[in-house]
Amino acid sequence: MRTFTFDMYQTLMVAVLALLLGGLIRKKVPALKRFCIPAPVIGGLIVSVITCVLYATGVLTVAFDDTFREVCMIFFFTSVGFQANLKALKAGGKGIVIMLILLVALISSQNLIAIGLSVPLGISPMTAFCTGSIPMVGGHGTAGAFGPVLEDFGVQGASTICTAAATYGLIVGSLIGGPIADRLIEKRDLVKTAIPPEKNVTTDKTFKDLAGGYAGAVFELVIAVGIGTVVTMLLRATGLTFPVYIGSMISAAVIRNIGEYSGKIPLFMDKVEDIGSIMLSLFLGIAMITLQIWQLAGLALPMIVLLLAQTIWMVVFAGVITFRAMGKDYDAAVITAGFCGFGMGATPNAMANMEAVTTRYVPSAKAFLLIPIVGSLFTDFLNSILITFFINLI
Repeated sequence: MRTFTFDMYQTLMVAVLALLLGGLIRKKVPALKRFCIPAPVIGGLIVSVITCVLYATGVLTVAFDDTFREVCMIFFFTSVGFQANLKALKAGGKGIVIMLILLVALISSQNLIAIGLSVPLGISPMTAFCTGSIPMVGGHGTAGAFGPVLEDFGVQGASTICTAAATYGLIVGSLIGGPIADRLIEKRDLVKTAIPPEKNVTTDKTFKDLAGGYAGAVFELVIAVGIGTVVTMLLRATGLTFPVYIGSMISAAVIRNIGEYSGKIPLFMDKVEDIGSIMLSLFLGIAMITLQIWQLAGLALPMIVLLLAQTIWMVVFAGVITFRAMGKDYDAAVITAGFCGFGMGATPNAMANMEAVTTRYVPSAKAFLLIPIVGSLFTDFLNSILITFFINLI
């Protein structure tokens, strides 16, 4: 079969076209906007389906150079770091603890569901384990790491099953978060419980005229990313695993707080948030168009049942348990959308879910503070520990 590869610039172009297409379809189909489905997911899935059809019919294999995906992801999480200040972190302390407890409960329950259903489905527990928290909370990264480990335990095709399940989770996690949050907000009239967003920090006059402040915001992001590479390197020197963007998030948070408390560093928070939103859309657009949906075709009936069970449980866990535990208010509803994102996909998907909800309603500072902290700092660490525990238990 002939292969056509888009280079990184062409891939970025296709991602943008997918974004524009998704936005257009959202306008034409009110239900998509009504249920807060992100535009990158809509357009990206259409492109993925087209490439899947071309592959399945033997016409062409389409490949994308996703170099810019990591770049966009890093800049997005750097913008998130700028939104974290010490006062907000102190206020969110209790919320972080609650979310960590919820995360441990979700990871454990996903694995118990997979193992528990293995008996009635007539498959080995280790094979069913391939649809647990490895691909769900872990996503493609954890699937790639633990797939070979399970194969060493004799699970044939474990890497393929884990990767396919992660692809499924990425799609579904991006589709269910918005509708769940929307239903909670509308049914309970939660907008009235929303906390007004903080006022943006005044920018320094020296930079004020630079493209309306966007140049200053870009400069700050670039500096934070550059410093962040060193921070990430130092953190990884401890022997622990950290996501590539963690250093940039930390450096951005430090710059934000030094600037806010000293008044010596100009801050462009509204512009930084705008740029972060653009980077998130580009990241998710690239991530969605590069999905290899045909991997799902190889899933046997037991795997499909297992994944459907995980989906149903995610809806219940997020919509009932997470929502109630986080306070049953507007922030809790937005957090619920985000929880679906990284509970069945990845943290950027969680952020996209929440952005879709807050774009329709009002901002939620609490949700955009807690989800990235828990999703980026603790998810992979806790998941790896619990996966290892369950592997030894089985």
